[in-house]
Amino acid sequence: MVFATSSSPAFKPSRTIRRTETEPGFYDNNLVCYRLEEAGTTLLSLPPSGYTTKLRTSSLEMVRSVAEGYGWTEKRVRPPVPSAAKITRMDEALSWVRFIPDENYVLRRIVGARSLVSPITERYLFTWRRLGTLLGADHKAIQRWHAQGIAIIVAALNRG
Repeated sequence: MVFATSSSPAFKPSRTIRRTETEPGFYDNNLVCYRLEEAGTTLLSLPPSGYTTKLRTSSLEMVRSVAEGYGWTEKRVRPPVPSAAKITRMDEALSWVRFIPDENYVLRRIVGARSLVSPITERYLFTWRRLGTLLGADHKAIQRWHAQGIAIIVAALNRG
């Protein structure tokens, strides 16, 4: 299995490491950050709602303007719907956030918010400075707290 070790949201790893699950110390900080960012991207790629009856059309909707018929209207760019395997990986990675104890809810918020990466622009939705503004702390403190939250998750995963 090949895992990327880059923590950038672009998911273009500078190097890859081949590891097996039986190897001790399987999870490290870079791998956990990568998987959480991948999970955040997958989460934001999901359709905004489930199945609806909107897909059924009636004969009244057949009359449309010429602009709509030829696709000249502005539409929001949507990423492709993720595969079932990606959704399974997302569920697994997002369940890791529960390893951070309840009394450290700020760490949970920081790790969760920082994992949200736009699937279209591949940029973080919450920068360090924005998180600092939202939580009323310095952006360097936010980075330290994020590292502490990731370290807690890595320790819990490596314990088994």
